[in-house]
Amino acid sequence: MSKVELLDFSATWCGPCKMQKPILEEVKEKLGDKVDVKIIDVDENQALAREHSIQAVPTVLILKDGEIAKRFTGVTAAEVLIEELNKVL
Repeated sequence: MSKVELLDFSATWCGPCKMQKPILEEVKEKLGDKVDVKIIDVDENQALAREHSIQAVPTVLILKDGEIAKRFTGVTAAEVLIEELNKVL
C-alpha cells in the first residue's frame, strides 16, 4: 500500500495558519488513517522547509510515496484537500 502524507508548513505567529488548523482536523476526521497529517513549524524545522522550497506559510503539500503530488499556498478549504487526497489514495 502506498503512503500518502499531508504536510502543513506553518508558524505559531501566522494568523492564516491558525485558520488552517481546524480545516486539517476536518480532513483527518473524514479520511482517518488513510492519510498521515503532519503539522510542521517552519521556525523549528528550517531544513525541511528549505528542502521543500517553502516560501510562505501556510503551505500544504500532499505527498505520495515521498514525492510531491500537489502543493497549496495559503488557507486551503477541506473540500479541496480531500478531493486532491482522494485522487492519490
